[in-house]
Amino acid sequence: MSKYLVTGGAGFIGSNLVDELIKGDNQITVVDDLSMGLLSNLPDSDKVTFIKHDITDHDFMSALLINEKFDYIVLLAAIASVADSVDRPYDTHEINQEANLNIIETIRREHLPLKKLFFASSAAVYGENPILPKVETLAVDPLTQYAVDKYATERAIINYSRLYDLPFVTVRFFNVFGPKQNPASPYSGVLSIIMNALQNDKPFTFFGDGGQTRDFVFVGDVVSAIIGLLHTPEARADVFNIANGQQTTLQQVADDLQAITGKTLNATYKEARQGDIRDSYANVDKINAFGFMTHTPLKAGLKIYADSVK
Repeated sequence: MSKYLVTGGAGFIGSNLVDELIKGDNQITVVDDLSMGLLSNLPDSDKVTFIKHDITDHDFMSALLINEKFDYIVLLAAIASVADSVDRPYDTHEINQEANLNIIETIRREHLPLKKLFFASSAAVYGENPILPKVETLAVDPLTQYAVDKYATERAIINYSRLYDLPFVTVRFFNVFGPKQNPASPYSGVLSIIMNALQNDKPFTFFGDGGQTRDFVFVGDVVSAIIGLLHTPEARADVFNIANGQQTTLQQVADDLQAITGKTLNATYKEARQGDIRDSYANVDKINAFGFMTHTPLKAGLKIYADSVK
């Protein structure tokens, strides 16, 4: 039996990961303060232990790690909204960097046994670097506190792994979508906001002309990649893009969702927001070399997502 800790496990990606982990001989502890996650996202299973707590409580988190001695740790808890990080830069820093540094320092200091630690960084670290596609060796240009903290934490994790021979790995998520992405949350990704507008006949605002591009990846493929990286000893002290490797305009995704749902989007257009990036898509050769290729075409993933929120 393997013991897992998933911070932010009641959130969108975390709960999808827990759903997959309970299929095996695993015990999963979820720590989530429910500021963005939902308890209802988690399966009712004796394999899952839920702890409502804030990961910025360093003493609590250190004691949990020391007492439980997890085999695998997945760090997903975060202020996940770029716009929110602009409004709350210091809170973002405490959650997205300091709390995670406490975890990896506890592992180092206490010599805790561990098979793998996984940290979720973000494509936001690339910023406005105009080079496409985004390859992991590209110079970063973080534009917000969210991106700064994600990059700083991923570098700390990579350096800890190299300096202290610890089995740590980090990834940069691009635009993840799929079931359990809360469409009513102000922190949701753009696809869930569009879906909420379509389902409830609400207005949707394009910040820009709709021609901005993103790399949308289905959450099921993301979960497969997380589990694959956790169980690949060679994948350590490094960062990987997790994406489809395809460039799609926001307008095209909106059109696809309208076709799938049979509804019309009440759209308006405003100037782009400060910190928003015009174009982004990933080079995925590095993670594909480990065999973790995405399998869900965009339109198929959008259909699964649309069906899940009816």
